[in-house]
Amino acid sequence: MMSGTQGNQLKHETSPYLLQHADNPVHWQAWNAGALDLARRDKKPILLSIGYSACHWCHVMAHESFEDEATAQLMNQLFVNIKVDREERPDLDKIYQSAFHLLTGRSGGWPLTMFLMPDDHAPFFAGTYFPNTPRYNMPTFQDVLRGVAQSFVERRADIQQQNAALLRALEESQSTLDPSVRLTTDPLGKAYEFLERSYDVVQGGFGRAPKFPHPTHLERLLRHDAATPGGDAAEMALHTLRMMARGGINDQLGGGFCRYSVDVTWTIPHFEKMLYDNGPLLSLYCDAWQVSGDSLFRDTALATAAWVMREMQAPDGGYYASLDADTEGEEGKFYVWTPQSVRAVLKDATQYALFARVSGLEGPANFEHQWNLRVSEDLATAAAALHLAPDVAERSLHAARDQLFAAREQRVRPGRDEKIITSWNGLMIKGMAMAGRLFERTDFIHSAAQALAFARHALWKDGRLLASCKDGRAHLPAYLDDYAFLIDAILELLKARWNDAEFNFALQLAEVMLAQFEDRERGGFFFTAHDHERLLLRPKPFHDDALPSGNGIAAHVLVRLGHVLGEVRYLRAAERTLQAAWHDINAAPHACNALLLALDDLLIPGQTIVLRGSAAELPEWQALCAQHYTPKRLCFAIPKDAVLPDALARYAPAPHGAIAYICSGTQCLPPIVELEQLVETVRAAT
Repeated sequence: MMSGTQGNQLKHETSPYLLQHADNPVHWQAWNAGALDLARRDKKPILLSIGYSACHWCHVMAHESFEDEATAQLMNQLFVNIKVDREERPDLDKIYQSAFHLLTGRSGGWPLTMFLMPDDHAPFFAGTYFPNTPRYNMPTFQDVLRGVAQSFVERRADIQQQNAALLRALEESQSTLDPSVRLTTDPLGKAYEFLERSYDVVQGGFGRAPKFPHPTHLERLLRHDAATPGGDAAEMALHTLRMMARGGINDQLGGGFCRYSVDVTWTIPHFEKMLYDNGPLLSLYCDAWQVSGDSLFRDTALATAAWVMREMQAPDGGYYASLDADTEGEEGKFYVWTPQSVRAVLKDATQYALFARVSGLEGPANFEHQWNLRVSEDLATAAAALHLAPDVAERSLHAARDQLFAAREQRVRPGRDEKIITSWNGLMIKGMAMAGRLFERTDFIHSAAQALAFARHALWKDGRLLASCKDGRAHLPAYLDDYAFLIDAILELLKARWNDAEFNFALQLAEVMLAQFEDRERGGFFFTAHDHERLLLRPKPFHDDALPSGNGIAAHVLVRLGHVLGEVRYLRAAERTLQAAWHDINAAPHACNALLLALDDLLIPGQTIVLRGSAAELPEWQALCAQHYTPKRLCFAIPKDAVLPDALARYAPAPHGAIAYICSGTQCLPPIVELEQLVETVRAAT
């Protein structure tokens, strides 16, 4: 592959986002040694543009500026232009999003537009979207290009001084292990107090528009209620999940959630659908159903899982990354309707009237003179108004949705980013495995198993993971999230059904994670491996963002594996991570839910239950252990003929019948061989 030369060099890349820019007149390069050497040799600053294929404003800026000959000529003349897919290179994205915040005092986003020095790649000017004409109180992109180039020439000393301060600030943001720290459960309560203060009691969720689902916040509320029942924590989470399920952020016809809502009522989403949102949300709706028994949560989980299998799973098993917000250049075009277009499908007047009441078509248009569907009226209320029996109304509404879905399938579909990203697959494998187990859907479990098999076959090479695969080409060294999320997914899949090879794979991943990512001196885990490309900074992220913190999930799975195996190394690594992150946890516990999972499990260990028995005996015993929402319980039902590693040798099958081994942390009960005794023990713990 050519690199570090003039001309657009993106046509050989695997990323759909980079390939979208392969025909731009801009001389784009991918981030590689050749491009970086070119900047250093020509003494030109680097224009670094980071985005992703489903990003609406990335498309806007590309159309306005990167496809424009005059703008491209200016870019080519003044800069070495590097285009990065943030989904393939989250290491670069984390570094330069942090730098953006330090330079501007604002949160970043995409497209991220950074200008870097050619030698050390330190950023000296930062922005996101820039328009091609003056608007939004922003300069034009061409004006920005000229101004930055002039500053690079005329203000080099000032830039170098600024960069030195920026690099110090980035380094100082990395927390350090304090072995004297005494871990306590105080942050668990503080996190709840913050979420309670920021909760929207009317619409659910947190804060103002734009409103994001924040799955980690909702998970914390459900877990808080499980530990300290009687408050409002569960209802805050359940109300939010109800409002989201009924809102326009949830695809009412095809299932799956969009990225976020541009309003406080969850009505109008940013229409892109991301795998990494839907995996955690699928898990949450499973949890919500177990907590409440509300059929809305079950139906939402089932629709989300069906969407994943139908639209997001590759023939060889892996899950695709995302669906675009835009279709034919218009955001949301695939999803929105008018009353006339709905009537053209629903010929029966009563059926149309019912659907129109439930879905908001009788109200004003909510998206550019069209309607994005949401649940505006309860089915029972609409049925009563139309004098329909409840069962008749339910069948009619389901039929209407099926007919409209079939009609929508004939439209031009949104683009699909068919990268298979290891970490995001971990999140979805976990959700699908949980849904399969709780709803007794073997097809969901099979889907999750196929995705894991793809990861083992295509993304595990020479004892290391790769981060991404597209069209059969797997590449890029994996990041911390890839290892941690995949281990977490395997543990959930093993709860659904045992597989010896998968458990051994989880142990292999854990050992590589410790060997290649752990900061043995200062605690915690780096985002990149010890042998990764040297970059401006080696991040060690503790806060959750759109994804749970890799450090938090790493510590969480190590605590769980440590208790299952009796492996002290794992427990100590998790403890060091929490000690290193302790300042961050206490400063903003609500932003560290993944770490709080590990803290909770380490200080107040949950139950580990290992069941051994025949295929005929295990289902009843396993169902008993899974009938309530007990998020801290890890239960494996292992057939008596399984070939287990030496570390699990203590969980031997009984000579006759089934047997249960129950431990809490390092304290274990005598083995249980009577079902009635297991019933009493589980009930007492619950």
